[in-house]
Amino acid sequence: MKSTLTLESLIELNKKSIVGHLGIEFLEATDEHVTARMPVDERTHQPFGILHGGASVVLAESLGSVASFLRLSDPTTQRAVGLEINANHIRSATSGWVYGKCTPIHLGRTTHVWDIRITDEQERLVCISRLTIAIITAK
Repeated sequence: MKSTLTLESLIELNKKSIVGHLGIEFLEATDEHVTARMPVDERTHQPFGILHGGASVVLAESLGSVASFLRLSDPTTQRAVGLEINANHIRSATSGWVYGKCTPIHLGRTTHVWDIRITDEQERLVCISRLTIAIITAK
């Protein structure tokens, strides 16, 4: 990673964003992966009491965006923004936490592609997602 951003500063940076509103917590950031967890509760449920697929997508995109941000050559002149995301919802969750692990597939100069796997507390696959990030010039 190129950034010296700490987990504490990531939490502070995201406190007033959708990440903070959904209760997402970043757990680890290394060269190999970024991990976070998200509560499965009234903030992330759909009307029938199970984890909303959109909440899983928010977790996936947040992980990939942070992972790309940590790899920017110059975060003062560059931004990492979502270009495309897909998600397959494999299993439902009704309570507790889900855990996301983001690993790189491709780290190019202008695009990054990430594999994000979201599991429940029993390490069962809940959602698998692929995210493409565009590296753009900040305005």
